[in-house]
Amino acid sequence: MTGKRLQDRVAVVTGGGSGIGLASARRLAADGARVVVGDVDLAAGKAAAEEVGGEFVQVDVTSETEVEALFQTAVDRFGSLDIAFNNAGISPPEDDSILETGLDAWRRVQEVNLTSVYLCCKYAIPHMRRQGKGSIINTASFVAVMGAATSQISYTASKGGVLSMSRELGVQFARDGIRVNALCPGPVNTPLLQELFAKDPERAQRRLVHVPMGRFAEPEEIAAAVAFLASDDASFITASQFLVDGGISGAYVTPV
Repeated sequence: MTGKRLQDRVAVVTGGGSGIGLASARRLAADGARVVVGDVDLAAGKAAAEEVGGEFVQVDVTSETEVEALFQTAVDRFGSLDIAFNNAGISPPEDDSILETGLDAWRRVQEVNLTSVYLCCKYAIPHMRRQGKGSIINTASFVAVMGAATSQISYTASKGGVLSMSRELGVQFARDGIRVNALCPGPVNTPLLQELFAKDPERAQRRLVHVPMGRFAEPEEIAAAVAFLASDDASFITASQFLVDGGISGAYVTPV
């Protein structure tokens, strides 16, 4: 059920063209927010912004000047910045076991997944401080709190960084009225995941067996958590690791 609990609030969503970002742009708009979609993919980003009646800004989240411009555009266009969902990220096949992953692949994932969140927070927070309020939601992952033998070493390390940084910012800026939380999704049913697992059913099963609910998340389920953290319903939640993982991080033995 969606109300209008985000009526007239301005939200920036990075990686808003697909997956969790797109589902969240839709949900935030349904809850009344005006949404600025930031994405490196011109076609997907434009389509998402048009669908939700928002604004599109093409952005490479590893570029300081482009990230600064993204948040400035939101404020110039709509007059405020109330919600920053810093969600853009990558998980390339070159990022594997530490024994296989080269330095270039390591650095690329760190730049896109961690440095981008640092930049987005750096340029969102001053706008929110001026207003005396705001909600920042950074996409970490359940792998920020658990280890996997099927490692994607740079991805895992980057998400741990997002979690720690979000906690610190949540503490530092709490008295400025800014809440900062790390969203930690479990594996999500996206076209990319479906494609990967169609090729390798054994690999899919190896992961699925650890999910107490017996399935992966739908993007809309993650988007519902984003909308909650963005809203005043979450007014006393900051510096948290907000797990939406189907019980994975709490499980030792799962049901059969």
